[in-house]
Amino acid sequence: MDVVSPAMRSRMMSGIRGKNTRPELIVRSVAHRLGLRFRLHREDLPGRPDVVFPKHRVALFVHGCFWHRHDCGLAAKPKTRPEFWETKFKRNVQRDAAAKRLLEEAGWRVVVVWECETRDQAVLRARLQKQFRLGTSDASPRQDGRALQFTGASCIECAIEQPSRRRPLDTLPQE
Repeated sequence: MDVVSPAMRSRMMSGIRGKNTRPELIVRSVAHRLGLRFRLHREDLPGRPDVVFPKHRVALFVHGCFWHRHDCGLAAKPKTRPEFWETKFKRNVQRDAAAKRLLEEAGWRVVVVWECETRDQAVLRARLQKQFRLGTSDASPRQDGRALQFTGASCIECAIEQPSRRRPLDTLPQE
């Protein structure tokens, strides 16, 4: 038996969003801070991925543990109408598998981030760095992967304003 009235349950369920959820916003924020640029909810791709990285040909889904049946404590089974929920969850999982298969056949790499993985942003950041083969440095990224040393400037802002003062570390004279 449900602990709330059917009207209250209906109101609660109607408030659950499919886009721009808190876990999705966290993933997007971490990805953006890593220097990754992306598109959202591309309708021309199977499964309409939550975040798409066209440059890397990566489609990222942010799955809610409850709705997509992750093996963690957040995926409890509802006690009311178990047949309905079992069917719904099976359809969700089948739809996820079909979208993944179609994307992979089209040459996309599929990444799934679970809701429970967004709770620790440091771990999420490390996972995204690994997925996109990014360095672990917090310094601003460079295409050639070399770190920058600021010379002749008292602060980072001054060095940025005068780019001629910035030189890659491996071009500095050795002492």
